[in-house]
Amino acid sequence: MENTTEGKWDSLPVKLHDSIMQTLDELGFTHMTPVQSACIPLFMRNKDVAAEAVTGSGKTLAFVIPIIEILLKREDKLKKMQVGALIVTPTRELALQISEVMGQFLKKFPQFRQILLIGGSNPIEDVEKFKEQGANILIATPGRLEDMFRRKADGLDLTLSVKHLEVLVLDEADRLLDMGFEASLNVILGYLPKQRRTGLFSATQTQELEKLVRAGLRNPVRITVKEKGVAASCMQKTPARLCNYYIICRAEDKFNSLVAFLRHHKHEKQLVFFSGVLVCTDVMARGIDIPEVHWVLQYDPPSSASAFVHRCGRTARIGNQGNALVFLLPMEESYVTFLSINQKCPLEQMAPVSDVVDVLPKVKALALADRAMFDRGMRAFVSTIQAYAKHECSLIFRVKDLDFVALARGFALLRMPRMPELKGKNFPEFEEMAIDTDSIRYKDKQREKLRQKLLIELKMKREERAAAPKRHNDKNKAWSKQKNRKERRRKTAAKRNRDEGSDMDDEDMKELLKDTRLLKRLKKGQISEEDFEEQLTGGQKNQRKTAGPSEDPHSSAGEDV
Repeated sequence: MENTTEGKWDSLPVKLHDSIMQTLDELGFTHMTPVQSACIPLFMRNKDVAAEAVTGSGKTLAFVIPIIEILLKREDKLKKMQVGALIVTPTRELALQISEVMGQFLKKFPQFRQILLIGGSNPIEDVEKFKEQGANILIATPGRLEDMFRRKADGLDLTLSVKHLEVLVLDEADRLLDMGFEASLNVILGYLPKQRRTGLFSATQTQELEKLVRAGLRNPVRITVKEKGVAASCMQKTPARLCNYYIICRAEDKFNSLVAFLRHHKHEKQLVFFSGVLVCTDVMARGIDIPEVHWVLQYDPPSSASAFVHRCGRTARIGNQGNALVFLLPMEESYVTFLSINQKCPLEQMAPVSDVVDVLPKVKALALADRAMFDRGMRAFVSTIQAYAKHECSLIFRVKDLDFVALARGFALLRMPRMPELKGKNFPEFEEMAIDTDSIRYKDKQREKLRQKLLIELKMKREERAAAPKRHNDKNKAWSKQKNRKERRRKTAAKRNRDEGSDMDDEDMKELLKDTRLLKRLKKGQISEEDFEEQLTGGQKNQRKTAGPSEDPHSSAGEDV
């Protein structure tokens, strides 16, 4: 990408503070990126901004610098507990990174304090820290921020603190909505003053995002930063200096191909994304800036196409060169066309990796030597299938198309796991190891000690169940229980017939009521089961024979009905 930057900082139509210029120089930012040159002057001229730019385009400085400039130009200086700027971002990791960048600039502006409000810490500690130190710049995730607004009983009136707010920034706004923070954002916006500057930054544009723009911004200036040399009609959503590749390989060859690729590029910095194994998850796909990543490798396609773009965006940042490679199974090749149309993200096929060595026997040996490795392989297999089942592009990624045996071989499994997707299926072509997998021990002695304890407890429970005498069905008891159920059904039917205007005669109704009374007496222990049976059968027949039309066969002295 030629002319990636938009000139030096002193070419801006607005003058930056000398200390900001000095910090930029110290950090090595000699030139601006397009999103910075477009957003900074507008922000500083009190305009609302809705900016869409590819990941890695330098959006953080595009709002950090204007925030400091705006707060410096205030006539009334901010007091300890007055928040002048609020930055809301979807993840803790991104909030931490923004805080680090902000901290670099605030070193030269000690009059401003920032505070970080994110999940994973004790909210009471955050309250106490805010009360003790105060804050003029607040960087937060939506859930924790919403919680802080409700901490008045703990001595923090955040609603009062934000009355002096000058700038609100929603960073990675599309991700905020993707992660289900819309309700929290609406609550937060309700606490903020209407007279403020708002910046909304995102890598993609969606209908939900457009609703947020209309709700939170007043006559915003919309900025779409396009890559140089890319036509407007097919604007690429990944950096132009990113070389995007895909490779086709069989399930049983996938891991070997990855290992061979890593060996071929061992002198370059690489980032590997998996959906099963925690090497690098999609938390890393947004906003995190790891410098000089040469290759982003996607062992599994992510569950959403937008996540694919953001994963790739961890390389080729701020105009640097970078490469991305996704490993696809033969049946997944149509995903390439889908990405090209849906995400404006073209991919070029890479030739199969050369000098591939079969390392799976070594992985099996590791699984036999340590149960922790065995467990990881099983969990990775299960997670991969579950991720496949939840993929948004279900026409391409279908569980029924998976070759479970080939996949299990690719994970070097010793046996097939038990999971719903495999229930009722037989895999004669899968050769399980001739070993009882329960005998595989953990290398970690404490973990193995705990496992052995659990195995002993399980064995004892099984032995207790096996030694317990079998229950013999008591005919009378079983009959009475059966009779109880029968009477309940008769009672329910009788009630339903009454409600529906049934023509059941009085005699049948009386008989039903008598049976019900007998059942109540049995439950209270007033009669034995033998008496109950006798009265319900023989006694009932006798009463039917002897009772005259004026007699009440259902009266019972001392009976509490």
